[in-house]
Amino acid sequence: MDLKILEKETRRIAADIIERSAIKKDQIFVLGLSSSEVAGGLIGKNSNLEIGEVIVKTIMEEVAKSGVYLAVQGCEHINRALVVERAAAESKGLEVVNVLPTVHAGGSGQLAAFKFMTDPVEVEEVTADAGLDIGDTSIGMHVKRVQVPLIPLERELGGAHVTALASRPKLVGGARAQHSQDPIRKF
Repeated sequence: MDLKILEKETRRIAADIIERSAIKKDQIFVLGLSSSEVAGGLIGKNSNLEIGEVIVKTIMEEVAKSGVYLAVQGCEHINRALVVERAAAESKGLEVVNVLPTVHAGGSGQLAAFKFMTDPVEVEEVTADAGLDIGDTSIGMHVKRVQVPLIPLERELGGAHVTALASRPKLVGGARAQHSQDPIRKF
């Protein structure tokens, strides 16, 4: 796998989803990543540290441009805990948990987050405002309601299926209620 092409495609997908999700400064963007799927294998069967590092570092750079916090979801072997910067955990009141990711418990994305973040910690859960799912890792549990699916520019990254979610405020009221324009779908 050509890592330069992977970086370029990751950057393009991430920048597009960050822009279209209407995520704002100090909000949380969650990343679910199966490097096994990106490499063309089955989720959880062949984690690839280089792929994890390229994808996480690239997405960290893209969210930093908007002042958005990144949360990197781990696999089911650590109950889908997430790596965030300690500053994000403190500012959002997130509960820090004690687990250190490994290649087969947390995955390559979490190991990359620990490598590239300034002061990484694991938290049990977040309520993110948007996110990117690379390899069908099921990030929906960490994105607040109402979830709005976004179709990425590229539906595959390497061999992995790519999906994305944004969130918008709930529409409330009866027949006479009016609502502001949807910042995501802009219709």
